[in-house]
Amino acid sequence: MFIADIKRIVDQVSREKGIDSEILIKALEEALRSAAKKKFGNRIDIEVQYNKETGEIEVFQFKEVVEEIDEPGLQIGLEEGRSLDPECTIGDSLGTKMDTSAFGRIAAQSAKQVIIQKMKNAEKDVVYSSFIDRKGEIINGIVQRIDRGDIIVNLGRTEAVLRAREQVPKETYRRGDRIRASILDVLHDTRGPQVVLSRTHPDFMINLFKTEVPEISEGIVKIMAAAREAGIRSKIAVSSNDSDIDPVGACVGVKGSRVQNVVQELRGEKIDIISWHIDDAKFVCNALAPAEISRVIIDEEKRSMDVIVPDEFLSIAIGKRGQNVRLASKLTKWRLDVISEAEYSKEMKSGYDSLVVLPEVGISLADALYEKGFFSAEELSNASIEDLIQIRDITKEKAAELIETAKNYVESSDKINATEDLSEDLSEDLTATEDLTATDNLSESNNT
Repeated sequence: MFIADIKRIVDQVSREKGIDSEILIKALEEALRSAAKKKFGNRIDIEVQYNKETGEIEVFQFKEVVEEIDEPGLQIGLEEGRSLDPECTIGDSLGTKMDTSAFGRIAAQSAKQVIIQKMKNAEKDVVYSSFIDRKGEIINGIVQRIDRGDIIVNLGRTEAVLRAREQVPKETYRRGDRIRASILDVLHDTRGPQVVLSRTHPDFMINLFKTEVPEISEGIVKIMAAAREAGIRSKIAVSSNDSDIDPVGACVGVKGSRVQNVVQELRGEKIDIISWHIDDAKFVCNALAPAEISRVIIDEEKRSMDVIVPDEFLSIAIGKRGQNVRLASKLTKWRLDVISEAEYSKEMKSGYDSLVVLPEVGISLADALYEKGFFSAEELSNASIEDLIQIRDITKEKAAELIETAKNYVESSDKINATEDLSEDLSEDLTATEDLTATDNLSESNNT
């Protein structure tokens, strides 16, 4: 198994596969060590070295110098030992170069498998180190094959996988097609492709804009947030650190040229480019465009907003199947509830009426509570005494009494509503039973 031109082969494989030659040499050394143990047993004491001068891998077997040999494979007599080293004594360890051709075919096959496995592991390490710092980056490849809906992409030095869930709906590819996608993840230890691609992730759209808009790559315009429903619609929020540059206009381009290039790559996906704002309420209003917003009610604790819109803009704000408000919510990271002005007025009147009917409240106190942000008996029941004593003429005792009264009102209202719901259910069941009885009676009459 002596390889005369091992140096040439190591250099060639190292160059073609991008693997460090030291890794290959260690793999070969381990392979020969494995082959020797396969042939002569695990107890054999050997050392494998790569000779850089000759380009050979040499195997040395070490044996202990003894007076009487019990194990020929592990021991050597003193006389024979001194023929190799005149100064050796009992207990010394002497090494002799082995003829690797004596390892045999099975041992050679074992060595080959070790080399192949080591090379595969080394290739995986090279791929991992080459791509791990490129997550989110757009990469070009060629469709190699389709495997159960997953697209295997040839990147040149390695293969990548574009899983079915990372593909844009209705996009189709065939073998040989060119494809662009962003690097979603890089796996270190896997049997299949290590590089995982995506065409649905927001990073793919973001990097397309970076490619098309020089102001983004130069750092003048920043992409603050992005949300996608791949293949249908996306929203992207941008800002500028230069007051003379309109970030939205920069992304749109002259006559929409820049954004159209991105839309074309995304196969017609609609993209809303909006201005980011440091004020969350204004940012939400921008995100819900083109709908007009009448007012926004913010709940910081729940991180939610009630967005009130004119009745004619309700369907626009919500969007087809709730898409506009859903994307706006993803973009702003706020929970958004869109309400029409008519519905809001109805809710506010209902809440105000629930305050007025409370004992010892009346219209004047209800107005005062309303002005302080307590719009219903339910909100009053959740108030604190500290909040209420800020209102004129309300003492601690009065505040505690109002909160308790509001809680009793809410509890009784809940019970009434539950009773009404139960009555409706019973009424529906009764009606259904009567209809069934009538049908049975008619059937009996017809049979008669």
